[in-house]
Amino acid sequence: MIVFLEGILEEATPLSAVINANGIGYGLHIPVTTAEKLPSIGSRVRLHVHAVYREDSQTLYGFADREERAFFQLLTEKVSGIGPKIALNMLSRLSLSMLQSAIAAGDSALLAKCQGIGKKTAERVCVELRDHVAKSLGASAQSAAAETSTASPANQAAASDQISDAVAALMQLGYKLDVADKAVRKAVKELGSETSTEALIKAALR
Repeated sequence: MIVFLEGILEEATPLSAVINANGIGYGLHIPVTTAEKLPSIGSRVRLHVHAVYREDSQTLYGFADREERAFFQLLTEKVSGIGPKIALNMLSRLSLSMLQSAIAAGDSALLAKCQGIGKKTAERVCVELRDHVAKSLGASAQSAAAETSTASPANQAAASDQISDAVAALMQLGYKLDVADKAVRKAVKELGSETSTEALIKAALR
């Protein structure tokens, strides 16, 4: 089983990457959110891998971190009607935090904006994954709290709400969902996850 690949990044597009690992080129399908985190061509990179083996094909899916890979696996293994292509589309359309927040809140309308997801499928994703996502979010909050005295589970939940509110505000201003999400994620990276909604919006608009 291939768990991760590490080597030189030979090629990259928004949905694919080629890694040279000891002279062998491995082609991987990746979500846009992972492509955004790739280093420059020729640099060393590590991607966490989910491999799908079939009689007539072998396909590798790569992710920037374990959490994205775990969510991809959750989608494809727990929700009927969600295959690798649709799961990759979801992770390309929205960041992991936005997807988790939407599922936890039962926001099927937001999920339905992802390519290949209809209303009924979006509702099924919310129903079938809500408990799994709630446990994941709780574990993440507890882990963050253990690492820093200021990042309590309550603070983590508030930060998630602020990010979601900032994305919603940009959408009301006419931004497309994926563009708004990307702009807010960039603002969070610059200012920190506990930044106020208003500050995130201002930074995203710059």
